[in-house]
Amino acid sequence: MTDVTHCDQVQALAAQAAEFGQGRIDIWVNNAGVGAVGNFEETPLEAHEQVIQTDLIGYLRGAYVALPFFKAQGSGLLINTLSLGSWVAQPYAAAYSASKFGLRGLTEALRGELTEYPNIHVCDIYPAVMDTPGFRDGGNYTGHALTPPGPVYDPEMVAKAMVACAISPRAHTTVGVAARLAHLASYLIPGLPLLSGKLTRWGINRSPVAEASSGNLFEPPSGRRGIDGGWRKPKDKTPLLIGAAVLGILVGFTFTHSRRRDR
Repeated sequence: MTDVTHCDQVQALAAQAAEFGQGRIDIWVNNAGVGAVGNFEETPLEAHEQVIQTDLIGYLRGAYVALPFFKAQGSGLLINTLSLGSWVAQPYAAAYSASKFGLRGLTEALRGELTEYPNIHVCDIYPAVMDTPGFRDGGNYTGHALTPPGPVYDPEMVAKAMVACAISPRAHTTVGVAARLAHLASYLIPGLPLLSGKLTRWGINRSPVAEASSGNLFEPPSGRRGIDGGWRKPKDKTPLLIGAAVLGILVGFTFTHSRRRDR
């Protein structure tokens, strides 16, 4: 077990991995992630800081201990799990957005430094909303219960994408149709964060009242641990249709809004 907000624990993990690999570390996956949802100024500053410590600086720590092994052996694979939130800012999750946007800069900068090492690869994975315990266990300062916005995908899709990168490295991998549509929308719709803020606020206010909680920001969550969050409906075959409909609505909204503004 490793808390990525502590340098000594990440260094100890690398040492144990190298011992297991007889002096080698071939693949390092940065996947730790937490979140804090709420109005920016109503969310405790230490909660914002803990999200960035985990989601951004934790990845930096992982890369920092793995890259010396990669360079010494002349090869290696660094896999960073980002998010569709790396393209589309997430209102009411400001620190999460700052972390995910920052990870894009981190990975691009590392690629630029590693051009003289053709066998060292930095791979980004951009999942859509996955059916994990994250929404249940994360920090919640909204005053309402949180549920993930659909469509929600099987988290094993991300694991398979990681294995595919390990076999055949590629710089960018998007997981889930909704993530692809969000990436496209981030270029097509300049006002997307504003619309996202309105939709998020509407969804939060319609949810049942719940007490504020720091969740798993500062200590492990209680209860049964598992990969799935239990959010998916059985045999749900609608993600593509929902994603396409949402994109169509967003494009229509933006087109109408821009025409009104031009008049």
